[in-house]
Amino acid sequence: MATSTSLPATGTGRAGLVKIVAEFRAFCHEFFIRAFNPYRPELHYMRGPGPAWRAKHRVRSSLSDI
Repeated sequence: MATSTSLPATGTGRAGLVKIVAEFRAFCHEFFIRAFNPYRPELHYMRGPGPAWRAKHRVRSSLSDI
């Protein structure tokens, strides 16, 4: 969840600029972490039966043909 804060009305001087830059960097960091997350769970789900299932069911289907 992205949060935002309002800029201080008296944000003059080095301390105000440092705070604004730090908030911008934190926002950018969080944005890139969420936008370009290398973990893609949909790529790890099973896509169908594997070779063990096929071998097991191939025997059944060949027996039912007899």
